[in-house]
Amino acid sequence: MNFKSIIATLSCALFLQAASAQTKLKTGIWRGALTTKTANEIPFNFEVKDTAGKQQIAIINGAERFKVTDVSTNGDSVFIHMPLFNSEFRLKLSGDKLNGSWIKHLANQDVLTPFAAEPNTAWRFLKNPEKPAFNVGGRWSAIIGEGAGADTTVGEFKQVGAKLTGTFLTTTGDYRYLEGIVAGNKLYLSCFDGGHAYTFTATVKDDKIITEGKLYAGYSAVQQWAAVKDANAKLPDAYSLTALKPGFKKIDFTFKDIDGKTVSLQDNRYKNKVVIVQILGSWCPNCMDETAYMVNYYKKYQSKGVEVVGLAYERSTDFAKAQKTLSQVKARFNVPYELLITGYTSDNAETSKSLPMLSKVVGFPTTIIIDRSGDVRKIHTGFSGPGTGEYYKEFITEFEKLTDDLLAEAPQPPKG
Repeated sequence: MNFKSIIATLSCALFLQAASAQTKLKTGIWRGALTTKTANEIPFNFEVKDTAGKQQIAIINGAERFKVTDVSTNGDSVFIHMPLFNSEFRLKLSGDKLNGSWIKHLANQDVLTPFAAEPNTAWRFLKNPEKPAFNVGGRWSAIIGEGAGADTTVGEFKQVGAKLTGTFLTTTGDYRYLEGIVAGNKLYLSCFDGGHAYTFTATVKDDKIITEGKLYAGYSAVQQWAAVKDANAKLPDAYSLTALKPGFKKIDFTFKDIDGKTVSLQDNRYKNKVVIVQILGSWCPNCMDETAYMVNYYKKYQSKGVEVVGLAYERSTDFAKAQKTLSQVKARFNVPYELLITGYTSDNAETSKSLPMLSKVVGFPTTIIIDRSGDVRKIHTGFSGPGTGEYYKEFITEFEKLTDDLLAEAPQPPKG
């Protein structure tokens, strides 16, 4: 090889090395922000790490670290595929900063939300917030929305200095891990989990009143909210919202699993067992919180005579699409029990149509508890996930005591 060839080879190698270096994200804490249609931000922080020669990110919301391993680059393009909720980021790296879109794939359309991020930035809402005028820690009775669509919720917050964490509990679940600050008399909270994106802002009037609240959800939704401090605030009993229609004691269904095999509640696998039927959707963050719990619950109780079966209601009735998204759920949580594709959508009326024995389905998730004789004993609407703290612990205690009680009962022989 002559001198010119050697120089050319070295130059090419150096160029390729430089190009590769340009597509590598800086490790450490980043600040990312989605920009809504109304030009408001939904900010969140994430950490970039190098792991086994590949880059991964962890999205930070309060105590949660949501791991994302599918991060790839091509030239100055960066692609981040979320492990759940069928969404992704398509970005361009310019210098150290990222710009592009968060793309949420719905049944018949894609929703694009502008996104930008910069490294070495640990603050979320304000770089130098003023000292908080009030401490909003504690329990609040909050109304989100207006008129017939208003939702009465319970806010649970913890404030240390300016930092604020907590969530809102509703009859169908919770807003998961919210994180933000109180600066002066202004409140800021946000959450991003790949499925839902929220920013809450409000004015703290005093220690007992939060007013002028705005909730920015996703690209375009905007709602009002307000709250009053109430240590006794509580939601309706989650076991009281859905029931069987008069004359019914049991439910029945036959659907296909992820591999296309037909599964029925009448299969021997479910005979003389306490059966937990989980109504879920891969698009539903509260359902994913419940699935994470159910996996551990199943490991604890399966050998004692419990079976769990998940009924999935996806955004599309297309089997292949549902198969893809549900397979991601199964892999993410290493789900050991059956997940069935119902072929019905996540519309509450559609869900009720697929299980005509139920009076109604209020929301996702809904959990049906069946005793060893095949009778429905309770139906639980919603799920208070780990972001709700004590509520989550209380649910586990109550749910597992109910399981123990049902396991202690002898199955009754079928009549007739």
